[in-house]
Amino acid sequence: MHLVDEADAVPLSSVEELVAYFHDAGKPREAWRVGTEHELIGVRARGDQVATPPAYDGPDGIGAVLAQFAARGWTPVIERGHAIALTRGDAQITIEPGGQLELAGPPLDDDRVFATQLADHLRDLGTISGDLGLAWLATGLRPFGGRADVPWMPKDRYAVMRAYMPTVGSRGLDMMLRTATVQVNLDFESSADAGAKMRCLMSVTSLLTALYASSPIAEDTDSGFQSYRAWIWRDTDNARSGLLPFVFDDGDVFRAYTEWALDVPMYFVYRGGYRTVAADLTFRRFLREGWQGEHATRSDWALHLSTLFPEARIKKYLEVRGCDCGSIGMIAALAPLCRGLLYDADACAAATALTASLSFAERERLADDVAKAGLGATCAAGSIRDLSRELVAIARGGLERLAPHAVPLLAPVELIAATGRTQSDEILAVWRETGGDPARVVPLLAHPGLGG
Repeated sequence: MHLVDEADAVPLSSVEELVAYFHDAGKPREAWRVGTEHELIGVRARGDQVATPPAYDGPDGIGAVLAQFAARGWTPVIERGHAIALTRGDAQITIEPGGQLELAGPPLDDDRVFATQLADHLRDLGTISGDLGLAWLATGLRPFGGRADVPWMPKDRYAVMRAYMPTVGSRGLDMMLRTATVQVNLDFESSADAGAKMRCLMSVTSLLTALYASSPIAEDTDSGFQSYRAWIWRDTDNARSGLLPFVFDDGDVFRAYTEWALDVPMYFVYRGGYRTVAADLTFRRFLREGWQGEHATRSDWALHLSTLFPEARIKKYLEVRGCDCGSIGMIAALAPLCRGLLYDADACAAATALTASLSFAERERLADDVAKAGLGATCAAGSIRDLSRELVAIARGGLERLAPHAVPLLAPVELIAATGRTQSDEILAVWRETGGDPARVVPLLAHPGLGG
């Protein structure tokens, strides 16, 4: 979630200032950190409403969850009288449109610290959930019910997106209401460094999607997809999501990303609240002409960047965005996996080389195919299972050189790479064993200790 920094309302007048926004965020190698964000899908865990999504209001609502965290020392962020987020130090708890609960951990130089912080957070969430009768599922998609069954959270940003999404794709509202991801945030030193990392991430994003697949059930049935969440993203808003061809070209990635972002339509501006802009207003036009007396500021640029959803995103750091959320072990594994891949130059080059023979059209086809077949997909570079096994081995090698103490955290993803059995395969086994009975499924798919 992006919290608007109104104190950063520095006027902008040129494209050069937008490019400089990225250059100014560079950090020396010794200052590189990794941060992890993950979203959890909540359901009622008992009674005649088992498996239904909680609303914001009510005794078992998401608002009540946030209030319980506030009582434990978190500071609420209030919008129109509702808590929409919580902060504590560099960490944030936020809510997604369908009530998914997100923890954004602080940037860290030791991935074991995040694993400990995650365990502490889940311990608190487990206590709160037990009191409220909620469970939190280890899935990348809400398996029960459809889009219409999910209550919207009371947040102005989401109201604007709710109106806009159906105009640009068929699955945007499903993305907002039903999906859950795990993401990591990574530092860069320069445009050249960020370019190499973005090229690597765009090269291997489909492999990460296959390894992290955990969303096979949609609307109470086997969807036939390993990552239904990834399939939803394939028609959410193609002007601002998916793969970016320019990252495979030589040149200044900061300038190329800026030029791309300038021509993506804006959702809104923030002036003490969200104001919807004209549907065709790009940031390029806003920078040049203004809008209804308002003129572009650095906080507007930061807000706009937060509304772009490619598989790898540039803000003041890089975001890895292609993974379903799943088990606690897999959540904790993504930071060391990406640290090993992206912070070691040899590993970064080796990972990029795995799919270097693919054309951009072949990469697009692979993104479609891997959503359905996961590790069973193939491409001109080989089988996705074999490529994913190589990717994990490359990451391990990089991590052994950088942070050998974190290598044990890779165990869950190494097991998937070695066996070819994904979290989606495990979820499908649970579904078949229980016949999809919600009362039996919820305890088996809930994170341990978060079963209400």
